[in-house]
Amino acid sequence: MDEKATRFPHAVSRLRSARLARAAKPFLARGGFKRERCAGCRLLPSHCMCALRPSLVTRAGVCLLMADIEPLKPSNTGWLIADAVVDTFAFGWARTETDPALLALLRDPQWQPYVVFPGQYAAQERVVHAVTPRVDGTGERAKRPLFILLDGTWAEARKMFGRSPCLDALPVLSLAPERISQYQLRRSGRDDHFCTSEVAALCMALAGEPIAAQTLEAYLAVFTHHYLQAKNQLSVAWDGAAHRQLAASLAGAPSAAG
Repeated sequence: MDEKATRFPHAVSRLRSARLARAAKPFLARGGFKRERCAGCRLLPSHCMCALRPSLVTRAGVCLLMADIEPLKPSNTGWLIADAVVDTFAFGWARTETDPALLALLRDPQWQPYVVFPGQYAAQERVVHAVTPRVDGTGERAKRPLFILLDGTWAEARKMFGRSPCLDALPVLSLAPERISQYQLRRSGRDDHFCTSEVAALCMALAGEPIAAQTLEAYLAVFTHHYLQAKNQLSVAWDGAAHRQLAASLAGAPSAAG
């Protein structure tokens, strides 16, 4: 299975490898299965979903700012975003230093970065509820939206938001979803807390990327199904609703290959 990870070394996979290289002892996920995992999708080989991995070319990009051990967690859904959206970037967060590559990305003139976070935690003059249109008032193509997602627990995300000077001057995109989270792999005491992949889908919808939004939603449903079936030692329903939804969302989607 290592060959799959080598063939598809997306941003979160590379960040995970770098974090493992620094680890003093093996990482053991709480609550998950302890058997061999596929390096490409983090599932049991018998429940591998690498063959279902989408690859979408989008105008909008995603930048994941990840808490220390988040890339190591098998249930992490930032991995799913990096699987599906070609222009996904991932950086580890540290209070005392900022990755120079992150600073370079934020300065890249092709991008308009947005920090995706609840507006009540930011100064109101920074808060926006929409993204830059595709074409500006002069008829020139506008900058590409880059959604910065703070990937970690709620406590970690609040710390990252409040202690990241590189983000302080950026607009804060405050989402107002009309549904509750469907995420089932970690517990949360609040229905208004969405997993990272769900947030990315909401952002893509705002950016006028409906196929990407639908694909991320369907891909999360497929991953959830495979993960829970593996955990409960049950077989995958390959013709189930989640897989049909993913196939339908990808039917007309442009891909990196064409």
